[in-house]
Amino acid sequence: MALKNTITAITLDDNTITRLTPEIQHEREVTVADLVENNQFTVTAKDSGLDEGPYRIHISMQEQQRLLFHIQSEANGVMWKVPLGLKPFRGMIKDYFLVCESYYEAIKTASPQKIEAIDMGRRSLHNEGSELLQKEIGEGVEMDFDTARRLFTLICVLHIK
Repeated sequence: MALKNTITAITLDDNTITRLTPEIQHEREVTVADLVENNQFTVTAKDSGLDEGPYRIHISMQEQQRLLFHIQSEANGVMWKVPLGLKPFRGMIKDYFLVCESYYEAIKTASPQKIEAIDMGRRSLHNEGSELLQKEIGEGVEMDFDTARRLFTLICVLHIK
């Protein structure tokens, strides 16, 4: 039996979230599996109609401007929709990808100190993205920092072209 304050499944809407190469699809699947395997997530909004979790989440994209989280309680089957605007994340995601690119280039030839410095920058951006996610998803949804990090990773992976 799954814990109450967890996500047990995440699905991505095939109609609004483009499937690209097998490599990118694999990245998405790994990210979702990591998130489902270890998370703390709960809906606290009184107007959601949801009983306690565990929760299933279906994610769709609206006009390339926001993600829509369809959160369903396994306890009572009620679904609650939470929009997440992507505009606040765009610059951070772009910077994150640039730092990741630098990191992958650096591991080929750079000194361990340079690699460590780049990795610290990457982790810092990832932490900022996680904090922004916790703020932007709004009141009514609570998650621990590690879950926010994994969810931010998923948002980034959804932006891989």
